[in-house]
Amino acid sequence: MTSLILSSPLRGFALALDEVPDPVFAQKMLGDGVAVDPTGDCLHAPCDGTVISVHASRHAVTLRADEGAEILMHIGIDTVALGGAGFRAHVSEGQRVLRGDPLVSFDLDALLPQARAVVTPILLTNPEQFRIARRETGKAVGVGEALFFVEPLEAVVAGAAQARGEVCSVDLLVPMIHGIHARPAARIAECARGFVAEATLAKGDKTGSARSPVALLALGVRCQDEITLRTEGPDAPEALRALVDLISSGMGESAEAAAIAQPVAAAPELPALPEGWLGGVTAAPGLAIGKVHWLRHTEREIPTFADDAVAEVQRLNATLADLAQRLEVSSQGEHGSVAQAHLALLDDPELRVATDRSLTQGHSADFAWRSVMRAQADVMRATGDRRLAERADDFLDLERQVLALLAGEEPETRLDLPEDTLLLAEDLLPSHVMALDLAKVRGFATMRGGPTSHVAILAGGMNLPALVALGDSLRQLEDGTLVILDATRGAINPAPDEAALTQARGTIATETTRRAAALAAAGELARTACGTRIEAFANLGSEQDAQVAMAHGAEGSGLLRTEFLFLESATAPDEDQQAAQYQAIADVMQGRPVIVRLMDIGGDKPAPFLPMAPEENPALGLRGIRVGLDRPDLLRSQLRAILKVQPLGQCRIMVPMVASLGELRAVRGALDAARAEMGITETIPLGIMVETPAAAVTADLLAAEADFLSVGSNDLTQYVLAMDRGNPAVAPGIDGLHPAILRLIGQTCQGAARHNRWVGVCGGLASDPLAVPILLGLGITELSSTPAQVPAIKAAIRAVTLEACRTLAAEALALSDAAQVRALARSFQEKLA
Repeated sequence: MTSLILSSPLRGFALALDEVPDPVFAQKMLGDGVAVDPTGDCLHAPCDGTVISVHASRHAVTLRADEGAEILMHIGIDTVALGGAGFRAHVSEGQRVLRGDPLVSFDLDALLPQARAVVTPILLTNPEQFRIARRETGKAVGVGEALFFVEPLEAVVAGAAQARGEVCSVDLLVPMIHGIHARPAARIAECARGFVAEATLAKGDKTGSARSPVALLALGVRCQDEITLRTEGPDAPEALRALVDLISSGMGESAEAAAIAQPVAAAPELPALPEGWLGGVTAAPGLAIGKVHWLRHTEREIPTFADDAVAEVQRLNATLADLAQRLEVSSQGEHGSVAQAHLALLDDPELRVATDRSLTQGHSADFAWRSVMRAQADVMRATGDRRLAERADDFLDLERQVLALLAGEEPETRLDLPEDTLLLAEDLLPSHVMALDLAKVRGFATMRGGPTSHVAILAGGMNLPALVALGDSLRQLEDGTLVILDATRGAINPAPDEAALTQARGTIATETTRRAAALAAAGELARTACGTRIEAFANLGSEQDAQVAMAHGAEGSGLLRTEFLFLESATAPDEDQQAAQYQAIADVMQGRPVIVRLMDIGGDKPAPFLPMAPEENPALGLRGIRVGLDRPDLLRSQLRAILKVQPLGQCRIMVPMVASLGELRAVRGALDAARAEMGITETIPLGIMVETPAAAVTADLLAAEADFLSVGSNDLTQYVLAMDRGNPAVAPGIDGLHPAILRLIGQTCQGAARHNRWVGVCGGLASDPLAVPILLGLGITELSSTPAQVPAIKAAIRAVTLEACRTLAAEALALSDAAQVRALARSFQEKLA
């Protein structure tokens, strides 16, 4: 069972149980729970269930929830002595009730002078079966508002009897935005292999071993699909808990991935392609001119059978070990994520079982491996999921590499291609792309493939213009033909005239020069053309990010995400562990400012060590600073860790998800207490992230006590537009250049200016060169982008004057949608060029 939400049965003020003026309740002798000091006069059902008993004096009711939890509600203290006077029961024993149904009415005015207290404990009375996961206390509550959350003692175990029998199961929703693809499958398999218990994952009528990435991929699990996890064995409960924690965390691919990534803009409609042009799907944007060179795959001839099955097993094992070693080395390099995914597939036990079965039937190692790889590729394509179908290439790639090694050949590490090649193929494998010589290849296009495949991801990372899915029309291009690949537009000009070639060459030269100049000038401070200083910072999530940022001229870090310490740990990282990580990053930044965002966990980014009840809308739930204030021990530990970083003051502190001045004051109080404990007299800058509309609208109030403000445009955009960043159905419409977002950013800057506070942007907009002039025109003075984008952002800053930016911003605020703003920004950029 999932957690049971118990709503408040009364209107009043919710209190912790130890505040009840009676030791029987305060010491939890009757059970654990919360209390409500009522202002209403009727007790309501906190959940659906059955009435177990109504006390003869009608002052107490016990209810059994449908989920099995037993709840005692006791109106007032010592009210049994009233003999029922002032109480009227609306239910009787055995009666079925629904959440919100009236249970007992009472005369509050009459009770106040007669009872010792009217505070009403609401208790969980079968603690041997259930526990309280979270409470909502210290605030006013209305009838029906969530009061506390109850879950079985074995929250992830399907019943105590099953736990004793070492068979456990649970249903849960998959939060990963792309479902269970190669990387999550590999992590799930790695987790499952750490236990003795057998673990399976089921979707509908399909079931696969949790130890097998291939089996998991074959299930075709998408975002928000319901799956069933089942474990069986001596450590089944532990295995199930670990798997549930891992999957529920989102593995960095739910809202944390969206928070890191730049929002996807709703692209304006492009004009129809000129007659004769070939249209495809953009895998990586850019413009290229090149001569067509077809990469044609030839089927390797292999023996079907072998005389010595033992020798074939040994040959295959040696080859797989060789390839695994190569992939291990590659996983530490430039294309590490792809190599890691291939390494996980190579280690899949189900693949080995299938190949061993084929070998025992007398097949050669070559034939066994090819047949298994192609079968798995077919399974991927048969899922009907476009993203999973694109992963079929990973199996074919492993087939190609293993067969080459079995034949005594080296897998291609560099394709020998002519100068100025535009590579065409029916399809490309990831290893083909990694083998391209970028000094010779200008771009590529394929008949098949998709925009989210590993091939597309690699092309984007290499800044290599690429189109996919052009279909049979691509065959009309012959080797040696000079063509223009406009991957940004999604098309190929198969017969460009001299004018088109001249224009394309000019555009490419300009962009190349611009990119090189930006990188060369990256080490210089960013100033506008009119001399105004703008800080160009970088968003960091690791020591490696800091190294990239320094190599690209970052002047500091406007956002150090600390979630990486919390989201992948089975226990809360202690103070010293955190301090060591922060110090390592600060050392890499060589004294430059590092703005540390306090842990932004909870809700859409649950930490394994922090049990939380499922929320209907995690983006609006317990997340950000709400978690820190709910868990002051974690907040205190993190604040002390930050204060340990030397030199003192290099690390500034930023509070996430602020919605009120009270939250900022609470963190300020905790920070001051930590400073006092550590004997620190220096003031440490404390700022806020403007991610909620409330923070933007009340920026003038917040700026009176915050030392700085930084706009988290990703979350602000989703809250203002009421579009969930994790929902693929609406994600394409989320654009931070929407006039509503820009107006709130402008309002934030105005409010901050009243108190001489600076405002930065650390969300996706700060990484978008098109957005830079508008943001500067609104009053932004610090931009924190992705590390590799810092040179381009600095170049965008240097190209403008504040006067022109203010005029542009005013025009943008008068437009009606993001597409119009982007068109305006593009026109402004073209005039600068």
